[in-house]
Amino acid sequence: MDIRIENIRKEFERFPALHDVSLDIRSGELIALLGPSGSGKTTLLRLIAGLEFPTSGRILFGDEDASAKSVQERHVGFVFQHYALFKHMTVADNIGFGLRVRPRSQRPSKAEIRRRADELLELVQLPGLGDRFPAQLSGGQRQRVALARALAIEPRVLLLDEPFGALDAKVRRELRRWLRELHAKTGHTTVFVTHDQEEAMELADRVVVMSNGRIEQVGTADEIYDSPASPFVFAFIGASNSVQVQVKAGRVYLDNHPLELPRTNLPDGAARLYLRPHDLELSDREAGAIPGTVAAVRRNSGSRVVELEIGGRRDRLEIELPAETGRHLDGRLSVRPRKWQLYRDEDCRLAG
Repeated sequence: MDIRIENIRKEFERFPALHDVSLDIRSGELIALLGPSGSGKTTLLRLIAGLEFPTSGRILFGDEDASAKSVQERHVGFVFQHYALFKHMTVADNIGFGLRVRPRSQRPSKAEIRRRADELLELVQLPGLGDRFPAQLSGGQRQRVALARALAIEPRVLLLDEPFGALDAKVRRELRRWLRELHAKTGHTTVFVTHDQEEAMELADRVVVMSNGRIEQVGTADEIYDSPASPFVFAFIGASNSVQVQVKAGRVYLDNHPLELPRTNLPDGAARLYLRPHDLELSDREAGAIPGTVAAVRRNSGSRVVELEIGGRRDRLEIELPAETGRHLDGRLSVRPRKWQLYRDEDCRLAG
């Protein structure tokens, strides 16, 4: 099922939560809506579900305008962060609930509902647990049951709202891998909301990065990370540094110290140089490099992170070096970027 979102605007008491958002989701695609709190990602998911209705714009399921249709009419499966399982019902009854409440003419038999529940328990790797109650399951198992319940109605679209947010890190990693495998088996068009970058980058076919009710960039994990479309995306995705510089006649200066970077087409004036810690390497000379004073050194798994104080404003620059680099780095160091992005200072302020 293709989903097309056309110029959606959503206001709550005249407060704009979404500003003319447009997005095409391909049939069978796994899409992540990623952004900080207040970015509009959950509002967009609820609009797709039919839990909210747009102030203006359209949402199409295939060629059908679903903008004014209810959740039931859209035939979507929804999984919430906190499971929303019925405590007094068995696992099998929870899974079959959506089938049992259908109109009599569309309702399968009790035997067929139980067969479907058992089939889905096999699919979500919980065979034989149909007669247990939610309180007898772990958090990860409950979330699998919630997903099985959403799949039971054979939805046209599967929507997940922070599905692993209430679970600990180890369980989240296990369920991410499992969800990716499940999606490959079922092929549902799936949209999930997350604020976890690692989750979005690992799971999604494409990531939709949102900020302040707008879409900043849509792309694969590689496109989002390696070619960020804005200062916000660069700063939000992964670890990053931002250094105040000046552009003069195409050259980049740090406190009147020229950097050996290719000439830029940016106009003269204030700019910001964005750098990732692992894209910086030590240099044996200050000329053309970024010099600084070592402020801290710490071990981070398989690497060593060095914090440099640079410039007259005491800016901090993080560098990620191989773990075998000396533990007692101190004094003055110079670094050169292998990769970077340069943005006008004005664009960085607009990005927040």
